[in-house]
Amino acid sequence: MTPESLSTTGMDDPTVTPPPGCPAHGIGPGGLRRLHGPEAEDLGAVYEKLRAEHGPVAPALLHDDVPVWVVLGHTENMHMVRTPSQFCRDSRLWTAVQDGTLKPDNPLMPHIAWQPICCHAEGDEHVRLRGAVTDAMATIDHRGIRRYINRATQQLVNKFCETGRADLVSQFAEHLPMVVMCEILGMPDEYNDRLVQAARDLPKGTETAIASNAYVMDVLMRLTVSRRAQPKDDFTSRLVSHPARLTDEEVGQHLRVVLMAAYEATANLLANVLRVVLTDPRFRAQLSGGQMTVPQAVEQSLWDEPPFSSVLCYYAKQDTELGAQRIRKGDGLLMGIAPGNVDPRVRPDLKANMKGNRSHLAFSGGPHECPGQDIGRAIADVGVDALLSRLPDVQLACEEHELQWQASIFNRHLVELPVKFAPKPQQDAMAGPTHPGSLHRPSNSQVSAPQSHAAATPELVVPATDPTLVPEPAPRPGMFRRLLRWWRGE
Repeated sequence: MTPESLSTTGMDDPTVTPPPGCPAHGIGPGGLRRLHGPEAEDLGAVYEKLRAEHGPVAPALLHDDVPVWVVLGHTENMHMVRTPSQFCRDSRLWTAVQDGTLKPDNPLMPHIAWQPICCHAEGDEHVRLRGAVTDAMATIDHRGIRRYINRATQQLVNKFCETGRADLVSQFAEHLPMVVMCEILGMPDEYNDRLVQAARDLPKGTETAIASNAYVMDVLMRLTVSRRAQPKDDFTSRLVSHPARLTDEEVGQHLRVVLMAAYEATANLLANVLRVVLTDPRFRAQLSGGQMTVPQAVEQSLWDEPPFSSVLCYYAKQDTELGAQRIRKGDGLLMGIAPGNVDPRVRPDLKANMKGNRSHLAFSGGPHECPGQDIGRAIADVGVDALLSRLPDVQLACEEHELQWQASIFNRHLVELPVKFAPKPQQDAMAGPTHPGSLHRPSNSQVSAPQSHAAATPELVVPATDPTLVPEPAPRPGMFRRLLRWWRGE
């Protein structure tokens, strides 16, 4: 972003920075608002100030006061992500990188620095890398994964159901996505508290996040080498053996992208949906009364509280115009998912129910649209439904205003979600096939018939009944419709 780029902002004296304590404090060099520091603790409010001042595309400052455009409008965001001829994800094109404005020690550098992954590639290289990921994703049996999510939910609930109290963030939302993703990737033995903590810490961009990233990459690179030597029927093996011939480094890096994107997004999504259920009586009444399904509740949450509030970054490949702003070649643009979702031009009434509308920005769009979004939806749909079935009387164990959040430029997630309920006995979780391949279609992409295996997954009890049937823990209105949807794989 150049000074000339900011000529349309209407600032009288861009060199003046107001002193601390004045109403305009939070304005940085060039008269731009900061997206970091104490002045930006409520980024939602900052985005709305930027929208009022500049419209759907606004100039702002990232960490270390690096200039960037913030795309606030829904239409403008969709145009940016769907026009690869004008905008791309290759950070090597960013003027701030080329001229040294973005320093190597910038806390956002781990998220911005170019890597040989499909998220940063374009053209033929993007087709090669993205094709390998989407083809491996396409082999996942979504009916099988929903059964596994149900069993994993039962196991997690069993760990706290007898106490009558729980924290649904640390004991549920942070664990369910990880145990499911470990099974999909083919590393169920690696699932543990340390991996969960590392995955939660990694996006923060701190010194501990660097160590967390090293731990996660060590796990994934060992998995890659193991599957290269001995392929199995799992996502990693499909990636290793894909005709695109990914190197071990490319496989490991893409496993990291898939694991982290799916984990962080789904952990936040689970917590957000459960929070609304517990704090909004009308929302819960619609859900329990059949006026709203769990999938519709998930889509509503994706509008109101997207798991990722922004994406860093897109870069202009040429001089262009976006949202009445003059964008220069090499400028960086922040994809504003959260502000785009509340764009008054598409949502004049923020209290209106979106009724399953999927045109939100939560999973991005265009060539870089999230390829695993249906897995995230499945984890949230099945996990929330199964937990509420087991704990129909669950309620918040604190006042709503006591809930605490941890926020960054990337997202805002709950620290805790304490709940209470009448103590419940543990229930047996029904076990189907025990190896990761049970979650994947065979190579001809046809869903295979369930197979029986002698060994049982730890903590799971294999019943004598048909292992393809998933039990509903407690009958409640609409159970037949839910069972019918499950049987159809919906």
